[in-house]
Amino acid sequence: MLVATEEGHSKDGQPASHALPDPSKSRSVTRRLTFRAMKTTPFLLVLSLAGAAGLRAQTASSPRAQHIAEDIRYLASDALAGRKTGEPGNDSAAAYLARELRRLRLRPAGDGGTYLQHWTVGNSTGTRAAGVAGRATENVVAILPGADRRLAGQAIVLGAHFDHLGTGRFGSLAPDSGQIHNGADDNASGTAAVLELARLLSRARPRPARTVVFVLFSGEEEGTLGSAWYADHPAVPTDSTYAYLNFDMVGRLRNGRLLIKGSSTATEWTALLDSVNAGAHFDMHASGDGWGPSDQVSFFAKKRPVLHFFTDLHEDYHRPSDDADRINADGVAQVADFAFDLTQRLARRAAPLTFVDAPPPAPPVASASGRPRPLLGTIPDMADEPGGVRLTGVRTGSPADSAGLRAGDILIGLGTHTIANLQDFQNALMSYQAGDRVEVRYRRGEQALSVTVTLGGRPAN
Repeated sequence: MLVATEEGHSKDGQPASHALPDPSKSRSVTRRLTFRAMKTTPFLLVLSLAGAAGLRAQTASSPRAQHIAEDIRYLASDALAGRKTGEPGNDSAAAYLARELRRLRLRPAGDGGTYLQHWTVGNSTGTRAAGVAGRATENVVAILPGADRRLAGQAIVLGAHFDHLGTGRFGSLAPDSGQIHNGADDNASGTAAVLELARLLSRARPRPARTVVFVLFSGEEEGTLGSAWYADHPAVPTDSTYAYLNFDMVGRLRNGRLLIKGSSTATEWTALLDSVNAGAHFDMHASGDGWGPSDQVSFFAKKRPVLHFFTDLHEDYHRPSDDADRINADGVAQVADFAFDLTQRLARRAAPLTFVDAPPPAPPVASASGRPRPLLGTIPDMADEPGGVRLTGVRTGSPADSAGLRAGDILIGLGTHTIANLQDFQNALMSYQAGDRVEVRYRRGEQALSVTVTLGGRPAN
């Protein structure tokens, strides 16, 4: 969402000289493109996003929010051409992040005393489809050493991915590819939140007792590749990773609604989150295990407690319209404040967190190779599964819209399939083809209703 040096573009977006790393000095990783490892899975590709108009011209009312907005404007500028893995704009983003971490005097934790952790994208069906197989790339890694000798050997890892879709020929939800996808929310916003946490924690007094690792990943859009590489080659040993906090799409805070995924991965999370929120006053929805379509999955697979901070889906997701002028910079600062408080509490806790494992979800049933992916055109409520999938909206002109589905409806069945949760919905939808006529069963208030829908389609990436 990757190849970089610590040179790149200046903050005004003008090119500066930079050289690509030597691929022979990099290492290789390949990961399967599955539901639990990627935001551009079939499930999310069929969530055609719609709803109210995007946030426009949000104010940044404090110097901190203005700094966050500046980070996002640079990362989501046309000059970086969508930060596609292994392309020059992604190099420049990594260079910018390395410079910002150096300014904070954080310890470099990449290769050879730098902030850059080099790796090479592996050659698989998925990476070839995404057009990134064999590309040299980097994560950006820095360390704030812990202040307490007894706890400094354990690390709290704060991370976000900084890559995006380039010109959108892979993973885009726009009808036409070829336009720059700047990815301001996905995920310049999460990257900026981690930079803000680095600023806050590096200046905190006293310094956190446990070590804090800041990691910005590339290759997320092609299957959480960068975080998978880091989890296999961590700056602090995996068994000494106390917890991982992930920030992916935190730039559209609306009505104080904050989703935190992964709260069931440690028995202590619920009480800790409620305690922090007593002062933060978010409309907080904490739920779920650590499997899911973002970088926390790479740490949960290593049996580490995880959380994923998220301000929900919107109509600009994976589209060229995900631009910086739609970001709520004040909201990003609020999310960072919440995470700062939580990190401070984690850093000084004497006891370990109690990890709670969960089986991975079943893989989706794929549509026939090369055929369009089925499309219903719904926006799910990612925070609530009331015996089905509640809708927060439908896309105008979509099959769901034509069938009269609307916000508040709860999907409970599709064709021969019963739907109790998002995974059921994914598997049900992917068992059909574009053009199939299927019965959609849903609840509206106290009514149980059904309607027959002709599924639309999107080109298979």
